[in-house]
Amino acid sequence: MTTDLQLPAGPTLVPAERYRSFVDGEEFVSNWLTVDQRMIDTFADATLDHQFIHVDPVRAAVETPFGGTIAHGFLSLSLLSILAYGAMPGVEGTRMGINYGFDEVRFLSPVRSGARVRGRFQLRAVKERAVSVQSTWDASVEIENTAKPAFVARWITLALLDVPS
Repeated sequence: MTTDLQLPAGPTLVPAERYRSFVDGEEFVSNWLTVDQRMIDTFADATLDHQFIHVDPVRAAVETPFGGTIAHGFLSLSLLSILAYGAMPGVEGTRMGINYGFDEVRFLSPVRSGARVRGRFQLRAVKERAVSVQSTWDASVEIENTAKPAFVARWITLALLDVPS
């Protein structure tokens, strides 16, 4: 699989005070990533979801309004992690980040094979604990040259912090 996404060494880590200042502030935007047919086929194999709208370009061109194959919605959703990797800041002292869940996800536009997508993230809430920071993000995956995003979501992440011994 080839990709046009240039991966940074890792997320930018900032002190907790600065991280809190991002709540309801600036948006963080990733670089573009191409969702090609190979990526879609690999996801179909991993999930055993080989519905023709995803894996049969000829049939999808004839029998769907999309003009070809489209990515699985869950494939688009799963790209959040890699799109966020270089775009969203993290908290200094984080030893690992964990997907904690979603409060809501709405799929709005199909991602056609060959389309480029990028993530857009805005921090909405932070809950600090002794060993972790829980963050709530408004997240969306935009499709290049498409008015509506692929989806919008309320994404909850958890940063597990190094604990001094």
